[in-house]
Amino acid sequence: MDKPTEVFDRDFEWAELTRFVGHPSREATLGVISGRRRQGKTFLLDAITRAHGGVLFTATETTEADALRQFGEALARYRGEPVPHRFAHWDEAVSQLMRIATAGPTTVVIDEFPFLAKASPALPSIIQRALDPTAQRTNTPVRLLLCGSALSFMGRLLSGNAPLRGRAGLELVVPTLDYRLAAQFWEITDPRTAVLTHAIVGGTPAYRREFTQGDTPAGPDDFDPWVTRTVLNPARPLFREARYLLAEEPELHDTALYHSVLAAIAAGNTARGGIADYLGRKSTDLAHPLSVLEDVGLIRHEPDAFRRNRSAYRIAEPLVAFYHAVMRPYWGDLERPGRAQAVWQRAQPTFRSTILGPHFENLCREWARWHATPDTYGGHPSRVAAGTVNDPAARTSHEIDVAVFGHRDSERETLLALGEAKWNETMGLSHLKRLGHIRSLLPAHHTASGVSGPLLLCFSGAGFTPELHEAATHDPTIELIDLQRLYHDE
Repeated sequence: MDKPTEVFDRDFEWAELTRFVGHPSREATLGVISGRRRQGKTFLLDAITRAHGGVLFTATETTEADALRQFGEALARYRGEPVPHRFAHWDEAVSQLMRIATAGPTTVVIDEFPFLAKASPALPSIIQRALDPTAQRTNTPVRLLLCGSALSFMGRLLSGNAPLRGRAGLELVVPTLDYRLAAQFWEITDPRTAVLTHAIVGGTPAYRREFTQGDTPAGPDDFDPWVTRTVLNPARPLFREARYLLAEEPELHDTALYHSVLAAIAAGNTARGGIADYLGRKSTDLAHPLSVLEDVGLIRHEPDAFRRNRSAYRIAEPLVAFYHAVMRPYWGDLERPGRAQAVWQRAQPTFRSTILGPHFENLCREWARWHATPDTYGGHPSRVAAGTVNDPAARTSHEIDVAVFGHRDSERETLLALGEAKWNETMGLSHLKRLGHIRSLLPAHHTASGVSGPLLLCFSGAGFTPELHEAATHDPTIELIDLQRLYHDE
């Protein structure tokens, strides 16, 4: 099946779905689709259902009896039956479902599956029983796809001792678009505008289609007006989206606490101790909320590149970080029409320091891990992280924005490159000297990556001085990465 033109990218996901729904087995099979909200899962599954023929049932948050009634009506519509099915329980409904593929493999999508399982906790076990070898004797080749956005629930569906563990022939996570694909999707050709936009809306497809109705920044000069007319406009859906994201997560019961934790991280407190101080709580009190936020995909827990006992928490959804750093402090003003422009002018220093700078550093780490060619390092990168290097002589420590580890000629992982990222600062020889000094502080087991040692990577959104360009021309261990190189293949 050819992918429909309206589906942007998702070539890998489409190929896997096509393989699954077209599998020639005469038995019923199970697939599980998950991913954060607004990533286009339903759009993708609707396209595969229409292309292959089948039924897509979207569950709602309701009672078991009402869900069974809705499911029976959907099944009757698909089969062209004038009278809806009246199922007394899910055993009966699932048994009937497994017998509808009389003409060959038939796709059945149950979207928002966590809603059904919440009202009927035994449903996963019922599906498991319907897929047992004994039940397969009477089953038809139904290709059952369970989809949901509650990441913690969907993650547990096939793990540990869960009933459906070992039953699925497909486990597909639909990710957000990476920063390059996001620029293509938003049709932004100017790299600077692309970084600014991505720092707010990230790679979530729905934020362009449904939430802004295709309104994109026309260029750098249009970025500020775009922010005020879309993101900070109380009449646009994007305005309250960050608040709704937390409200929609079933695992987040005390939303005030989780909002506070996210606000602390957005303010630059990336260590657990710093978050605890910001909230006036003990560090041990935050273990559970941090774990839950990580489970639902709203934050990431990143280990330090050089210090195993140190790590950083970062917000995974840019819009959530933007809301807590820029919108939440001025929420009362923003709710009144006509105040967006004045608020945005006051909030821009915060945006540049707490949102844009760290976001650019993260894009540089993504480039170093996924877009730099192996020729860049003379080896294959295996992990990229930020880190801290001690300087005993100066009684201080140095922050490293990008540390690239990987393999060259041996099996042992070693340091391939060190990098510094500056969004709005022209980089010069002083930045290069700092990187060289940090390289000299590293232990031998980090620097023994070849004759040339680790590369020095300079990332800048504002460019480089002529002197730094000259140094890079004569020294193959220096790499300069500007916005053009960040966004285009090498």
